[in-house]
Amino acid sequence: MRILHITNHVQEIGNGIVNVAVDLACLQAKSGYEIAVASAGGEYAALLGSYGVRHFHLDQSRQPFNIIKAAWQLRQLIQKFQPDIIHAHMMTGVVLAAMLRNGCNYGLVSTVHNEFQRSAILMGLADRVIAVSHAVANSMIRRGIPKKKLRIVTNGTLGSPRHRQLPDYQPLPLHRPAITTVAGMYTRKGIAELITAFMKLAPEFPPAHLYLVGDGPDRTMFETMVNNTPFSHRIHFEGFQPEPQRYMLATDIFVLASHCESFGLVLTEAREAGCAIIASNVDGIPETLDHGQAGVLIPPKDSQSLADALSKLLRNPQQLEKYKYRAQKNLERFKATRVNEETLTVYRELAKNYNLHREIIKEEVLIGR
Repeated sequence: MRILHITNHVQEIGNGIVNVAVDLACLQAKSGYEIAVASAGGEYAALLGSYGVRHFHLDQSRQPFNIIKAAWQLRQLIQKFQPDIIHAHMMTGVVLAAMLRNGCNYGLVSTVHNEFQRSAILMGLADRVIAVSHAVANSMIRRGIPKKKLRIVTNGTLGSPRHRQLPDYQPLPLHRPAITTVAGMYTRKGIAELITAFMKLAPEFPPAHLYLVGDGPDRTMFETMVNNTPFSHRIHFEGFQPEPQRYMLATDIFVLASHCESFGLVLTEAREAGCAIIASNVDGIPETLDHGQAGVLIPPKDSQSLADALSKLLRNPQQLEKYKYRAQKNLERFKATRVNEETLTVYRELAKNYNLHREIIKEEVLIGR
């Protein structure tokens, strides 16, 4: 099989969609498949090259002239690489690959990561639509994607080619107890609720510090929330960090307070690092936390519930240790190798159908139909 992955870029900026695409490309190349990635480029291009993955430059930015140019470039690329499978990880790639089907014989696969976006319905243009959680699959069915197209491949990045093994990372000397999130600085990630919750409990727990690891367009707004409060010296904006494992290994309680979250990949990494976890009871997060066995689930957009959950763990060391222990159980299903194998199964199913289609066409030509 020749497999072409399409993603907007391959930058090392903590984008979960890009991370999964890069993992798949590297692991598939390692398994002996001929793999290419089309994107606008980025730091991971070197890693892809080290695994023998070909990288083609494709700028899919959504200006009208550029989209026309990208469609032409992608057609040229397809004719050159002759993929059996195109796996599009973002909306623009799916639309372009679907538009170019005339005269090209490949199976088209898409993966729905951010199903809360209106444009996610366009992922249904593919022959097979991979949902990263059962919650995403159910949502896409409600939005009109035929069930027969859907395949569930739950997310996982543990053992990723992008990372060293966890014991190879040195924990940072954080103030303890350390409360940490690793997330984009977006309102939908619940950063404001986490800051508010911390300020509610800060007077009762003077040693506690909050670490906000990540960057994004709403960061200035969150920094303004913190400025001129009595606790600003205990709330740390750390920006994007290429090795968030160093924070997680030194963290007591990891929080993901998202308003919406298809899966919550970062939770699997926090689990591996042995953090006690508090996260929103929304979308795919309960699946990631074994439906509350591996972490505390709270209502989204509720800073008081988050403050209460944090206080409960900080007051009770035995409870805190219990959730740290539970987090590290049943992690095998979050391995990147498992995600790769299940994705390859989707490809094989589709490639078999397309090979059969080719044989039917040949047969019809031979008998003069």
